[in-house]
Amino acid sequence: MQKIKISVIRRFSPEDVFGESMYEPNGKMVPPCDLLKEGQEFLMDNENLTKPEGFCEWAWKDIIPLVTTLACGGNFQWYPKGTAYGACSDGMRPVCFKLEVSE
Repeated sequence: MQKIKISVIRRFSPEDVFGESMYEPNGKMVPPCDLLKEGQEFLMDNENLTKPEGFCEWAWKDIIPLVTTLACGGNFQWYPKGTAYGACSDGMRPVCFKLEVSE
């Protein structure tokens, strides 16, 4: 099975998505994702496709189909060979990822 490098390429704030701030029910302003940071990298290098330590559970559920395809040697016709792009589905503050087969 191929090793996959997952790079955080962009975090969006509610202002980026909606053009205005969003607030939680308690009145606190919703910030960009506070778990992942742009430039952060993770390596998925195990046989059972488990989430890398420190990676967001929500985002992992969103990108696991891409990870699985690349790890098993597949590719996507609309991306360069061994590469894919994905995002978490947090509608208020999504995060975008680049996935690459790693040697």
